[in-house]
Amino acid sequence: MTAPFSELPAAIQWLFGLQKYGIKFGLSSTLNLLARLGVDHTRGEYLHIAGTNGKGSVAAMLSAILTAAGYKAALFTSPHLVRLNERFRLQEQDIGDERLLDLINRVRQVMEEAEPPTFFECVTAMAFLYFLEEGARPIILETGMGGRLDATNIVSPLVTVITNIALDHQEFLGHSLKEVAAEKAGIIKPGAPLITGARQGRVLEIFRRRCQEAQVPMYVADRHFRVRGQPPGRFTYFGLEWELHDLTVNLSGRHQYANAALALAALEVLVSRGYEIPEQAVRRGLLQVRWPGRLERLAADPRILLDGAHNPAAAGILARTLKSLKKSGRIFLVLGIMADKDMAGILAKLAPLAHTVICTRPRYFRAAPPEELAARVAAVGVPTLTAESVPEAIRRARELAGPKDHIVITGSLFTVGEAKAYLEGREGEPA
Repeated sequence: MTAPFSELPAAIQWLFGLQKYGIKFGLSSTLNLLARLGVDHTRGEYLHIAGTNGKGSVAAMLSAILTAAGYKAALFTSPHLVRLNERFRLQEQDIGDERLLDLINRVRQVMEEAEPPTFFECVTAMAFLYFLEEGARPIILETGMGGRLDATNIVSPLVTVITNIALDHQEFLGHSLKEVAAEKAGIIKPGAPLITGARQGRVLEIFRRRCQEAQVPMYVADRHFRVRGQPPGRFTYFGLEWELHDLTVNLSGRHQYANAALALAALEVLVSRGYEIPEQAVRRGLLQVRWPGRLERLAADPRILLDGAHNPAAAGILARTLKSLKKSGRIFLVLGIMADKDMAGILAKLAPLAHTVICTRPRYFRAAPPEELAARVAAVGVPTLTAESVPEAIRRARELAGPKDHIVITGSLFTVGEAKAYLEGREGEPA
């Protein structure tokens, strides 16, 4: 039997070593791990969330509201920003180091060398093990990528949420919206109504056919439920049954109103399944929700904004904020993007709004070289610098920016995570 790790850093180093097995789609490895651990995942009550953008924000809102309502709500998300612990949240608290070490050791003991799991399959099994042993209810699962063959797609949820559909991870999910939608639709199951914020007719038709096959209703944003913004920073939710006025959400950006609508519609389905969610819990949860690295403002001089926009759709949302920021100062963009992303699409949204772009790369094997990014930015006609590390890029930006300017760090959650660790004086872990 393999000797267990006695210290968490060594265990985490081993766990991230599983990334050498890359990304594998399929459910058998996760199911086999859980079987060897003696975990019956069918005991749980689940909310399953997929989508191109916004799924983490929706999941975080659900966790905050359900916790405020008195439930032992669990939340599994990816990736983390600074520490692996962030991926496993129970009643709004990240898992402790001692319990995390125990989970890694237990999963490691049952692994078979002939069938080594990927990193994501391993952490998914750890999530089920942790949450089910703790008696969590409900368990909110965010897919890692896609849906149909994602390691989380072994559950029969109470409700399914697909936030939206845009092109992303094309090498894995397909090069058309229809292909991406078909992969996401793979999480639609019998017994679980679908809540979606997708708008494209061809996408909704794919979802509609899958819902008909599963014999479940489909509720579409702006048709069956909607929100209306109210200045200053408030909104009204007109739902399946609920009508809630003067709501406030503790996440920046008007797009979070639409994410809140998806979360609230999912909660309405839970109420129809026997959950009790008072209006006060909804209001308190929205006020307390935390989801770092998404339009997150840090108290600094000059001002710093972190946002993990990693595809053109997310970059477009960030661009709306940058247009507003430009009115009060110059924008210095610290940019690190994964090489397999739509770099041209992201740059087209963000680069023209910047005074200077400082191209860098996080410590992640998929990151694009700064020189490649810089050549693309220069073609847009924006002044460009390069830095070999995220901390170096931030230092360069601080040297250039004045007290009224803005430093915006974006392009990937990996970039944002490293920046956050550096700015907060913490030791970040691999992502």
